[in-house]
This record gives sequence, C-alpha cells and structure tokens, in this order.
Amino acid sequence: MTTATVAGDTTVSTRTLLTAAAVATPVWALVSLGQVLTREGFDPIRHPLSALSTGSLGWIQIANFLVVGALVIAGSFGLRRALSDRPGGTWAPRLMLVNGIGMIAAGVFVMDPADGFPIGTPAGMPAAMSWHSILHLVSGSMAFIALAAACFVLGRHFSRAGARGTAVASRIAGLALIVGDGWAMTGGHAGSLTLAVGVTTAMAWVSLVAARLRKSA
Repeated sequence: MTTATVAGDTTVSTRTLLTAAAVATPVWALVSLGQVLTREGFDPIRHPLSALSTGSLGWIQIANFLVVGALVIAGSFGLRRALSDRPGGTWAPRLMLVNGIGMIAAGVFVMDPADGFPIGTPAGMPAAMSWHSILHLVSGSMAFIALAAACFVLGRHFSRAGARGTAVASRIAGLALIVGDGWAMTGGHAGSLTLAVGVTTAMAWVSLVAARLRKSA
C-alpha cells in the first residue's frame, strides 16, 4: 500500500467523522422540535426537552439522545484529527467525547414524569426523584459542562489562530449554555426554554466548527 493511499484513506475517514459532528445538531433540533409541536400536553416553557423521553412515545427522544450522542462521539475523533498539534486540539475533542457519553447516558437514564407531562401526570414536581432520574440529571450536567467548556477551548483555538471574531462567537456560544442552564436551575421564568436555546446554540456552534474543518480536511 502506498503512502498516498494511506493519506487518502485518512482524509476520507476524517471527513466522515467531522460530518457526524456537523449533522448532530440538525438531527437533535429537528427531532426535538417535531415532538415539541406534536406531543400533546408538552409546554416548552415548563417542560425540558428531556421530558419528551417519558410516556408511550418517549422512545423517540430516547433514540434522539442515543443517536446524537453517538454522532458527537464519532465527531470528537474527527476533531482530534483535524485539530492535531494545534491550540485546543487536545481538550476540545476530549470534552466533546465526554459530551457524547453524557448524552447517551441521559438517554439511557430517563427522567421522571412531572408537572403534567405526559398527560395525566400530577402538576408540580415529584416529591422524590427516582434513581434513574437522578442519574439523568447527573448525565445531563456532565454533558452540559463538557459542551460549554469545549466552546471556550475552541474560542482559545480561534484566538491563537488570529480569528478574533470567531473566537468571540465561540465563547458566546459557551456562555449561552451556562446562562441557560443557570437560569433553569434557579427556577427562572421559562427556564426550560432558555436551557433548550442555550444547549442548542452551543451544539450548533460545535457542528458549525466541524463543518468548517471538514471543508479543509
């Protein structure tokens, strides 16, 4: 096998992995939005997207968590190759790997039905959380922290590369997630919606970065 062949195989593989990262956010957003618009009783102001994993149709959002988590994990290896020996090339891929694992875990461990969803669930939060709901919360927190940190690491990467505007955008994406999560955790008005926007913004930024890296792979 020639060197050229080996190099060609590596390039194709890297592009494929980066494609996985690039499509992760569109898949997540479209599947989640489709359920938000069609699942009876779901209110994005009151209910987090994780609540879609409950009820008879919960398997759709569970699959969404698992598939998108797998795409993010694959994409993390693409980022590792594309950013090799460059600022942020070590920690951005590692953090996205943790993010993907956290998403899969959040799909495996489903939160408890709460606050009137699915239909028939009593209003308000349960008096006590089940073990799998606790693990869902831990997994989600792990995924959020890793994703926000990855945005800041990518910000450092772009800053070192002289792309100051892109670096600022990366940090804003990470900050959007932190603010959204913090607002939701403190019980702020429309906290679930704010969290969804923050998470999707950070995810979309990483997908955009992966798509840009794919063009130059």
